[in-house]
Amino acid sequence: MSEANVAADQLRLFIERIERLEEEKKGIADDVKDVYSEAKADGYDTKTMRKIVALRRMESHVRQEADALLETYRNALGLE
Repeated sequence: MSEANVAADQLRLFIERIERLEEEKKGIADDVKDVYSEAKADGYDTKTMRKIVALRRMESHVRQEADALLETYRNALGLE
């Protein structure tokens, strides 16, 4: 088998793996959307839930810095 064929086969395998993972990712995204829809049907505010999920994803020190900066800006604008 020539080197070009080996490289082409390897490339094809990479592409196929990526395609499978992309499909799995779409399935998971659909599942997440379904959970948010279910939560909304039960009366939860999904916009706030999304913010909480994002905050929980952050490292503690990054979240604290963001909170401090937000508080500084709120104070500067007189928002309480």
